[in-house]
Amino acid sequence: MRLAVVSDIHGNLEAFKEVLLDIDRSRVDAVVCLGDCIGYGPEPDQVVSLVRRKNIPSVMGNHELGLVNKSYLGWFNQPTRRSLLLTRELLSSDTLEFIQGLKSAMVFQGCRLVHGFPPESITTYLFDVSESQCVLAFSDMQEKMCFVGHTHVPEIVGFDGDTVSRGPLQQGLRSLEDGNMYIINVGSVGQPRDGNNRAKYVIWDSSRQTVDLRYVSYDIAITVKKILELGFPEFHAHRLW
Repeated sequence: MRLAVVSDIHGNLEAFKEVLLDIDRSRVDAVVCLGDCIGYGPEPDQVVSLVRRKNIPSVMGNHELGLVNKSYLGWFNQPTRRSLLLTRELLSSDTLEFIQGLKSAMVFQGCRLVHGFPPESITTYLFDVSESQCVLAFSDMQEKMCFVGHTHVPEIVGFDGDTVSRGPLQQGLRSLEDGNMYIINVGSVGQPRDGNNRAKYVIWDSSRQTVDLRYVSYDIAITVKKILELGFPEFHAHRLW
């Protein structure tokens, strides 16, 4: 099973289209999404429509949660709240209904999918989780693999039954240890924050026990121009570079 895992597209249609082209060339068996298809970026409705048209299973991200739960909207900083309010205006009623129906977590082909942290936290950042919290999460997980997003920074956390190891997930192919459990942050398609401005996603090969962090270039200037033209916060455009 070769599974492509995307996350945090954030309305960046240009990046998402290039990632899908790369996925098509990589001959995967399925694609899944870890949420935050919307927010920050200029084409949220088009991104969600493409996710649906491609039949990509998706869980809810914290930006989707901000639209369906008004009490959570206040958790965001002011520029992000402004971005979400603008995002809402760009979404069709059909898209809003789809977003409201997203689940906080799912199990797909034997691996757990959640935006923040297992078992089903939409809002917990992996960088905020202690080693002891990781041990508890691994102990409670029925699955050996869990994919998360939310931080926009690729990371790999392993557990051999006794010890937790964690560190950055680097570009390219990485072999996994047989018998170990993993939480893998796949980074961000639409707004990476790891010091490299290319779109990121992961391909997991369950037969070969490997993960492949892919870097995909796209025309950032097009997305930046659209963000500014629509009146989104300038910061959300400029940090794409």
